[in-house]
Parts: sequence; structure tokens; C-alpha cells
Amino acid sequence: MRRLDNIDLRLLRVFVALAEAGSFSAAQIALNLSQSTLSTHIASLERSLGGALCLRGRRGFRLTPFGEATLRAAHDLFADIDKFQKRVGRSNDRLVGRLSIGIVDGIISNPQLALQGPLQRTIAAAPDVYVDLRLGTPHELEQWVAEGSRDVVIGPFAKHGPGVVYVPLHQEAHALYCGQQHVLFEKEKITNADIETSPFSVRGYRQLEDLYRANHPRASASVIHMEAQAMLILSGKLIGFLPRHMGDGYAELGLMRALRPQTYQFLSQHFAAHRRSDKDLPLIKLFLHELRLQAKGKLEA
Repeated sequence: MRRLDNIDLRLLRVFVALAEAGSFSAAQIALNLSQSTLSTHIASLERSLGGALCLRGRRGFRLTPFGEATLRAAHDLFADIDKFQKRVGRSNDRLVGRLSIGIVDGIISNPQLALQGPLQRTIAAAPDVYVDLRLGTPHELEQWVAEGSRDVVIGPFAKHGPGVVYVPLHQEAHALYCGQQHVLFEKEKITNADIETSPFSVRGYRQLEDLYRANHPRASASVIHMEAQAMLILSGKLIGFLPRHMGDGYAELGLMRALRPQTYQFLSQHFAAHRRSDKDLPLIKLFLHELRLQAKGKLEA
């Protein structure tokens, strides 16, 4: 077996998530990984450790004796890491360390979800903390927090990974929009048929949900980020859902129109997610506190 310091801790977290899920299929959902990617990660960890960790076949998924020993050791290792973080998380009553955050795009104009305010107050309280902020899709964010590469992630999560705590923050309103040059922009009475026959852009990670909400037969385009969705709508050739705080801003400029907003609308529940094992870390507690204050809508972004 290679030296422990050569083992990727991220792969160990993937293995722990697999063992806790109890099967490759359940772990794929929890980690948002394909079967081939998950198998590759486990195979890579097995090569590093020098032994088989698990078996799967007619008898179902099970850990090998070596896998069981590795799981116990991994739990001990991560517990020791948590103890280390708690001890160095405060130095002479000053918060120090690294805060790794993940967030979806398109929320900078949402006063309940934008991070400007929470970051301002967190950095003011902990000026020695290093902030690492990354954008990602909801699927990526849940994977990152589950595997340990992000401390806190914020987004509209549909799945619940093992060992992850989901803190409700805010329900973001969405509506259906067309651009200024779209044939529906000036039309007074818009029918269901008008919507169902207009080329439609969906969020790639919520494609079926978007089609269902608009009772639309098919997608003509897909996006991952809301900025890309806005571009397609502004082209005047496609309609699509956008957060109200974003779409209404374009509408006030005369560049978009909300299409029958009383009918074509929905609320997207956003959460802050973190690993259960991190719930007592001072820096995580501080940042979550500021996120909850911001979500209440009583503070400026």
C-alpha cells in the first residue's frame, strides 16, 4: 500500500458515501455521478490502497473485510480532520481558515439569495478567512458538498445526499418570458396554443419539469446557466423560464415580457447545504447564520 499522504481525500469521501448508500446505484444518485465515473473513482482508490474495497454481483453490494477496515479508518480520519478544523478554526478568538462556497448563477439580483451581504458580514467578522467561491449547476453543487470539495453550497436542490444537511433559505419566483422581437411580445391575448407552439428553451437539469410546467411538447434549446437562458430569450426566437428578479428587470427596460404570469409561474426552493459533520465548525456556523439573515429579507444585499 502507498503512503497515506498520497491518497486523495476526495476519493475516500466518495467511498464513504458509497458505503453509506449501500449500493452503486444509490451512490450515483447521492453523488450525481455516472456509473462509469463512480467505478473509476473506486478503482483508483483501490489501486492507491492496494486492495479490493467492495464486491457486487448476484449476492448484491457488500464491502470486503479490507473495505470494512478502510471505512472504519476513513471515519476515524475524517473525525480527526474535523477535530483539527475545530481547534484551528479559532486562533486567539479570531476565525481563520478557508471557506469553500458553491452557488448557482443568476441570483446576484435576488436580495434574499445574493451573497454580497452574507460575504460582506462574514469577511468583516473573520478578515483572516480565505474565501473560495465557485459557480456550479445544482447537480454539481450537491456532488461537491457530498464529496467534501465545498463547505457550503446554495441552490435549488431536488436530491438529498447522505450525510448532508439542507437548510431552507428562500423560494425564488419564476415566470415564462419572451423577448422584445418575439411574435408574442405585442400580442394582447396569448393562448395555450401560442405557448405550446413557440420554440422553447429549458434548463438542462430540469428539462422535464420545464416542459411539464408549460405543457410544452418538446424543447428547442437547453441551457445550464440563467445568463444563457436570458440570451436565448433576448434573441426573440425562443421563450423560457427565468427567475422573476432577473426577467422583470429586462421587462422594465422593454426587452422582455412575462407571458401570462398568473398561469406560467412556479417557486423554486433554494437551500444551503453542508455536511452534517461540519455543523459545529465556527466558520460554517457564522456563514450559515448570515445566509439565514439575508434570506429573511430584512438586510440589504
